[in-house]
Amino acid sequence: MSDLVSVSVAQLDALARQALVKTGVTAQAADATCQALMAAERAGIASHGFARLPFYLDQLTSGKLNPAARPAITQRGAVLNVDADAGLAFPAVQAGLERGLALAEESGVVAVAIGRSHHFGMAGYYVEQAARRGMLCLAFSNGPAAMAPWGGQTPLFGTNPIAFASPRMDAEPLVIDLSLSEVARGKIMIASQQQQAIPLGWALDRHGEPTADPDAALAGSMAPTGGAKGAALALMVELLTAGLTGSNYGFQASSFFTAEGEPPLIAQLVLLFNPAFFPPGYLQHSEQLFRAVLAQPGVRLPGERRREVARQNSDTLLMPGALVEQLRIRAG
Repeated sequence: MSDLVSVSVAQLDALARQALVKTGVTAQAADATCQALMAAERAGIASHGFARLPFYLDQLTSGKLNPAARPAITQRGAVLNVDADAGLAFPAVQAGLERGLALAEESGVVAVAIGRSHHFGMAGYYVEQAARRGMLCLAFSNGPAAMAPWGGQTPLFGTNPIAFASPRMDAEPLVIDLSLSEVARGKIMIASQQQQAIPLGWALDRHGEPTADPDAALAGSMAPTGGAKGAALALMVELLTAGLTGSNYGFQASSFFTAEGEPPLIAQLVLLFNPAFFPPGYLQHSEQLFRAVLAQPGVRLPGERRREVARQNSDTLLMPGALVEQLRIRAG
């Protein structure tokens, strides 16, 4: 396992931006990418943080990701279609979200569909932004095949995260962020890199049997959360993302972790709900539910642990030394 080193948030951000710009991406795309990765890193979600950056950089260098991508947005009614141009997902999703938030002020309910896209990191990052602007928000993404349909052995669906956020009256937003696999596939990637066993129940080998070997898991399939229900929800997300945008389904998408091959061209969908267009009093009414939940001893709302970790990681982070050194080299 790599030794951990302390690195300042500012230094890590600068290294990542320099490494991205060296591949030819715009400063705006580098900014959107670094902000999303930093949010995941600070929240303790290393599997969606800067551990992903070397893979992005390799793909930008090889051409699997388009470094010259310019997201294009078209509008039809309250639907925004965003073409990510086979580039990094972060600038495309961020641009669509900003436009969608403005449109939701006028239209009440808005759908932002991002096609020909890539890995978009921690889904909760986007929905929380919307909640801080007074909107309820749902976000979905598909990804390269990692999960078999229930009863099958061949992966067809991505791990297909779902995130939701709601504003609150005098408190931080409620944020729910979950993968439809038992864990995010990135956690198994990290376990494989660090040669650590994984808990039984996280994944199945290629024969459909539970495994503690991360390499066997990566060659097999992820276990859906909730069994058949999780697999059914993953199918739903495939249709809401790739289906609506004409992008690649999980079984058609190439890997997020290799520099070779065609771009993954997966998709995201972000739904925005402006409570001002619904019967009045949402914020007050929702607090009744939150108070009832929190009245029970030992209960906290989803997202609170990540937010507390992020507060502790406001200035410095403990990072694998090998990763920091790799970013220093790539930044030049």
